[in-house]
Amino acid sequence: MLHSHLTTLNAVSLILNLFQEEGCEATTLLAGSGIAPADLGHSDARITTQQELQVCANAVARREEIGLELGRRMHVSCYGMLGYALLSSATLGDALRLALHYPALLGTVFKLRLLDDGHRVWLSASEYHDSPALAAFNAEFCLVSLKVICDDLLGRTLPLLGARFEHSRPGYHPLYSGAFQCPLAFDAEDTAFAFERRWLDTPLPLADPITHKAMSERCRRLNLEFTGRQAWLGRIRQLLLQQLDAAPGLEGLARQMNCSSRTLRRHLQALGCSYQQLLDELRFDRAKQLLADDQMPIYRIAETLGFSETASFRHAFQRWSGVAPSHFRG
Repeated sequence: MLHSHLTTLNAVSLILNLFQEEGCEATTLLAGSGIAPADLGHSDARITTQQELQVCANAVARREEIGLELGRRMHVSCYGMLGYALLSSATLGDALRLALHYPALLGTVFKLRLLDDGHRVWLSASEYHDSPALAAFNAEFCLVSLKVICDDLLGRTLPLLGARFEHSRPGYHPLYSGAFQCPLAFDAEDTAFAFERRWLDTPLPLADPITHKAMSERCRRLNLEFTGRQAWLGRIRQLLLQQLDAAPGLEGLARQMNCSSRTLRRHLQALGCSYQQLLDELRFDRAKQLLADDQMPIYRIAETLGFSETASFRHAFQRWSGVAPSHFRG
């Protein structure tokens, strides 16, 4: 989707490692994402949030409560340069405000805010616009990981006054007590947890002004590069989405981007993807939308997505999703 942006492989790696402990093959969890096992070896690789969400969907299909476990494993060290900048901040409030200043580096699919009423502070996650089926998973993953970050920064457990969630209470809600030892509320206006305001002024045990200044500057530069890449990727995706029925090819897309095919290929490699991967991702998203319309024949869907033969579309969809189009529709 066009709101999809870039993120790191951290969450995907966590998912694979967790399920590997249970004997699940990586290829099963990566199915339909366009991510290859070899990609996990590149420390600076970038994927789109839609690719990440596909892996998350595969994980939730196996264990619906997995967001809670993944969040507990998402320590501050998982955030690279940003993690070092947070750890070296003077106070918890300074660290949280810095994290919220760089949502692209944090890799969140929510809008994060600190809501201060003078006594308690709510760390709020709202404005979720991705897959509705993954809303509860993403809220759990986000809020638990934010709590873990706070605990890591303080070097001790941050006592919570309450936690609330936009989604309805799930059947596995007793598991929430492992992450949130406080009163819980569901069907709320946002997803958030609260703590006493005084904690914002608490000095951090690993604070270091020199290291913090250096890491903050590196975060600023990385964020500029990161958001620049996202803008570039957004333009590419928009162009491809407008011509799925007659994809321009790498050479044609390069002309539309006013650059050489070599330059385009180099930029895509820097983004951790290829022309074909992006085209497949967009075709897959559009195919799922079209298959939701029971009245549209599969051969027409194939034509709309630029496939010359229905059989080619069936083979491609099987590769993307693991099931045939007719089975997906059923």
